[in-house]
Amino acid sequence: MVSEGQTPPENIYPLTNKEKMSDFNLSVHVHRLLDKEPFFAALSRRVNKRATKSIPTAGVYIDPRNFQYEMIYNPDFFENLNDNQIRGVLIHEFYHLVFEHLTGRKPEGIHNFTWNIAADLAINDLIGKENLPDGCCIPGHDKFANYPSGLTAERYLEMMKQDPEMEKLFSDDPQGGNGQPGGSGENGEPTSGSPSDYGQFDSHEKWDEATDAAKEMAKERLNDILRKAANECNNKTGWGSVSSQMKKQIMEKIATKIDWRKVLRSFVGSAQRADKSSSVRRINRRYPYIHSGKRVNHVANIAVAIDQSGSVSDAELTAFFSELNKLAELATFTVIPFDHKVFEDKVYTWKKGDKRKTERVLCGGTDFSAPTQYVNDRNFEGLIILTDMMAPKPISCRCKRMWMASKGNLERAPFETRDRTIAIDIKE
Repeated sequence: MVSEGQTPPENIYPLTNKEKMSDFNLSVHVHRLLDKEPFFAALSRRVNKRATKSIPTAGVYIDPRNFQYEMIYNPDFFENLNDNQIRGVLIHEFYHLVFEHLTGRKPEGIHNFTWNIAADLAINDLIGKENLPDGCCIPGHDKFANYPSGLTAERYLEMMKQDPEMEKLFSDDPQGGNGQPGGSGENGEPTSGSPSDYGQFDSHEKWDEATDAAKEMAKERLNDILRKAANECNNKTGWGSVSSQMKKQIMEKIATKIDWRKVLRSFVGSAQRADKSSSVRRINRRYPYIHSGKRVNHVANIAVAIDQSGSVSDAELTAFFSELNKLAELATFTVIPFDHKVFEDKVYTWKKGDKRKTERVLCGGTDFSAPTQYVNDRNFEGLIILTDMMAPKPISCRCKRMWMASKGNLERAPFETRDRTIAIDIKE
C-alpha cells in the first residue's frame, strides 16, 4: 500500500507541465485531519492520492493494476473551497470506502449515476451541509427537501423511485445513448441531466471499471484498513466526528465471525506434543527390520487460565465455563484459576468428556503475568486465558497463548497483543 510521503507508481492520470503549476497542496489539509478527525486521518494514510485534471472534482476508485484504493482530485476544485469544505470532501470520499459503495452494494439493474446519488445522500447527511460544497445532495434540502435524515443508500434509492422528479433516472430511453436507464452519454451519465443538476459533486465514473475479482480483493484490503484505523482510534486518539452509532457499525463490519470449534481445534492441534517411544512391533520406515519403529503418542498439553477476579461478572464466569464444557469435548486440559496470583492447590485437570458447573474460587485483583509465569515454569504447549481483559499487559509466554473474552472487552482491552483472540457471547 502506498502511503503519504511515498512516491506513488506511474500516474494513470498524469498532469501536464502546465497543470503541475497549481499551488494547491492537499497534504496540508490531510495533515489537519489528525487534529479533528483521527479516524479519517488513519484511513487517509492508507489511501494513495493523485492530482489530475481529467475529472472536474474528486473521486475514489479501485486501481485496476494493484486492486488498491486511490483518491484522485482536481486541484482547481479544491482551491475554490474553504477549509471546512475541503475536510468535508475528504471525509465524503472516505465514507464511500467505509460503506463499500465501490465493492458491491449497488443493486442490480440500477444505473451507476442513480446509485451514486443515493449513496451521496446517505453520506452527506452525516457530514452536514455547512461542511460541504454548495449545492450538494443532502436530505432535507433542495430537490431532496422531503427526504428524511438517517437512512441508508438503499432506503434513499427506494424513495427516489417514488419521486416524480427522479423518474428520468429510472427510465429506459433507447434514444438516450446506449440504452442505459435515463439515457447515457459518452461518460456514462444520463442525458437528462448532469451530476450537478442533482447535487452530486464528486466523480464516480470509474466505479464500474473494476472486475468482480478485483472488488473482492479490494474488499479484503478494506477490512484490514478499517481494522487498523479502528484500533488506532480505540487505543490512542478517539474517533473525532464519527458518531457512536457509526462507530458501532464500523466495529461490526470488521468483527471477524469465528467458529469457536474451528479455532479451538486449530489451537489444540498446533499445541500437540508428540511423545515417541521405541517399539519392536512397528516397522521402521527408513530401516525396515534393522531398527525398531517408533510409537507416537500425541498429547495436547493445554492450560486454561480462568480469571476469577472481582472485575469478572457472574455472567462472564458462566460463559467461560460454558466454553470450557465445549472445549472438554475436544481435549483434556489443566485448569488454572487465578486473580492477582495462581493458587496451585486449586489447579485441577479437566478430563475430556467431563461436564462441570460454574465455580468461583477466588475474588482478588487481576495479574495476567501470574498464570503466564505458571505455564512458563512447566511443560505446557498452549495457554488459553478466559478473562475480561481488564489488567496490564503480561509477560511473554513461551508457548502459544490465546485470549477469550466478550467482544466488548476485547475492543476495550488496555493493551495490544499479537496473540490470537476469540470473542464469546456474554448473556446477562
